[in-house]
Amino acid sequence: MIDISVSGIVKEFEVGKKILDGLTFQVDTGERVGLLGPNGCGKTTMLRILTGAVRPDEGEVVIAPDRRIGLISQIPVYPPEYTVEDVLDTAFAPLHRMEEEIDRLSQRMSQGESDSSLLSRYDKLSAAFQSGGGYETDINKNKVCNGLSIPPAMRERSFDKLSGGEKTRVNLARLILEDTDILLLDEPTNHLDLRATEWLEEYLEKFKGTVLAVSHDRYFLDKVVRRVVEIQEGKAEFYAGNYSFYAVEKERRYEEKLKQYEKEQAKIQQLEKAAEQLRIWAYSGNDKIFKRAQSMEKRIERIRQTDKPKKDRKMAVRFGEREFRGDEVLSIKDLEKGFGERTLFSGVNLEVEGGERIALLGDNGVGKSTLIKIIMGEEEPDAGKLRKGPTVKVGYLPQIIHFDNPERSLVDTMLYDLDCTAQTARNRLASFKFRGEDVFKPVSALSGGEQSRLRLCMLMDSKINLLILDEPTNHLDIQSREWIEEAVEEYEGNLLFVSHDRYFIDRFATRIWMLEKGTITDFKGTYQEYLEAKERGKLAQESPVPTGKESVKKDKPKRPGGTKNLEKEVNAAERAVAAAEERMYDLEQEIQEAAADYLKLQELYQQREALEDELAHLYAQWERLAADLEEVRG
Repeated sequence: MIDISVSGIVKEFEVGKKILDGLTFQVDTGERVGLLGPNGCGKTTMLRILTGAVRPDEGEVVIAPDRRIGLISQIPVYPPEYTVEDVLDTAFAPLHRMEEEIDRLSQRMSQGESDSSLLSRYDKLSAAFQSGGGYETDINKNKVCNGLSIPPAMRERSFDKLSGGEKTRVNLARLILEDTDILLLDEPTNHLDLRATEWLEEYLEKFKGTVLAVSHDRYFLDKVVRRVVEIQEGKAEFYAGNYSFYAVEKERRYEEKLKQYEKEQAKIQQLEKAAEQLRIWAYSGNDKIFKRAQSMEKRIERIRQTDKPKKDRKMAVRFGEREFRGDEVLSIKDLEKGFGERTLFSGVNLEVEGGERIALLGDNGVGKSTLIKIIMGEEEPDAGKLRKGPTVKVGYLPQIIHFDNPERSLVDTMLYDLDCTAQTARNRLASFKFRGEDVFKPVSALSGGEQSRLRLCMLMDSKINLLILDEPTNHLDIQSREWIEEAVEEYEGNLLFVSHDRYFIDRFATRIWMLEKGTITDFKGTYQEYLEAKERGKLAQESPVPTGKESVKKDKPKRPGGTKNLEKEVNAAERAVAAAEERMYDLEQEIQEAAADYLKLQELYQQREALEDELAHLYAQWERLAADLEEVRG
């Protein structure tokens, strides 16, 4: 049986620009279908057409009769006094009406009425109430709320006061509780943490209805969908498998079409050359040859059937990297942070060495972004110390992108922030897919994903050796996620990132920091190894458990002059390191220029060796003085 039938849908919001151009597909009962395509291709528009919120210009949509349809991204408007609990209870409105009628009938029977139609109606309603789960509403509600991280305190809050992400979670819970026949999911995992996403995947595995999902979460698509409909230039392309199958099959089809196109072009060139020769001979007055030339030209037109397949160009970009010297990237000791009476984390002790790629994971609201902000110096800890290595240069992509002057155009933003030429700014923007008139748009007109891409574009210019990313793939389509992943793949420095994108985590994490219950579990290994260790119950807490026997620290002798002299020594050490690094840079340039002079090279190599020893000594001195200064200040 067909649940959804879409035939020849055409929709345009600007004259002459059809976002959907004859889109046709169907979804059978019980199918799990992924609706894919780049941002702006019309996926959300199609979902809104299915719910009747948008009317198509042409075409027809048929939903199977008596099938209840629910769209996750559409959040209904509720009375201002409604709490989250009230919103969740709207899912049971038919059951509540049934229950009220049963109570009325029961009251009439207790007053002595014994009409057969009354008894029949009572029995019928009681059976329907029981089979519809009327006696299990509270159990089901608690189960769904636990799975989607909707705690009791949140259920008491006003629905209007929730954030957009919280409203989306509550609406998803409401639709699940309604037991809808057809679920339309528009980016359902965007506001879910890992635990809630996994719960949703398990729910959808058992769900007996039909699912049509728009998502950029490749892991979610692999687990949930069994068929893919891709919107390409307003029309549908079909793939009989999950996301991984789609990715491989799409590439295979591109290669096959490219070979067909190249074969046709070679044949056309051969025939065009022959037709040109025939025309030359025809000028001598031979009508038969002229007809042969015309016949050959018609044949050429018949061969021209395959358009050259298009493939989006990859961003040819990479992060600027600064050489890292020393062993210590980041040192965290007894870190603590809370807001009001709530402690986010305490007693956190972590050491980061060169080359590590760390995923900071945990449920929403546990303090991951707060920890990142402390590392960046945007927040102060309540207790504890945090020290970055002296040669660490940080590049940071925050979760919420902010521009100081959003009224500026993209190109002006690049010119002011990076102090570069107009041509350099245009070239850099073009490599991040901002081309033509787009570069003159104000930054405020960009979507969330486009703003992330612009911030990333600006970040690429920096010479960094510690890259910190807070939810880097949020609001990005699959293609944009792959661009970021390619840039991160080529980057060889240290990486610390917060993400709920398991595809991204699987690809890059070599160490896991799991923040939960106020502490961080530090696991050295990949995300899959972490999950396996967790299943076996073999995870150890990085933060040591107090034993009651605290080691007595000896007081260090205080320096004369307090911190003032020590600050001067630290500044002097920094200047010495900077000067030595400049000499090293000049020396490297001399070595390149003297590549053909063996004797000169030998001398320069000896100088470099001596300078490397000097630098190592200077770095050690700088680190020691910086640590002493922090301890004195602490």
